Amino acid sequence: MITWSLLTIDQALRASWAADTCSPDDLERHGWQPDNPALGHCDITALIVHDIFGGDLVVGKVYHLAEQQGFHWWNRLPNGVELDLTRKQFQQGQTIAEARAVARPPGPLPRRWEEYLLLRQRVTARLGDLPEPAV
Repeated sequence: MITWSLLTIDQALRASWAADTCSPDDLERHGWQPDNPALGHCDITALIVHDIFGGDLVVGKVYHLAEQQGFHWWNRLPNGVELDLTRKQFQQGQTIAEARAVARPPGPLPRRWEEYLLLRQRVTARLGDLPEPAV
């Protein structure tokens, strides 16, 4: 069994985020920004972290100036620690509310499957083989 440090995983993900793995909604609103690479990557990043550690996927609503602007995804590890590797994308005072754990969809994701596979491939190139998705 291969083990990585959290720092190594974080660095591999950050080096792998790009415009072609960014959420289409965020691309349309903001464009991909190399100075804010986490933007638009929370869902597929949370899935890759889930692949590695298991635990829970957590989703909350994103608000800015009292208006909902979408959803944000992160992880709750099996030991209960919450891990959010894309939290730095929120640089304009956004808040996250109404967080809840959700089940990972079985099989291919209903949306963002291609982006997930591309990000997973890039992270695998940096870290080596990842565990199969924990479904």
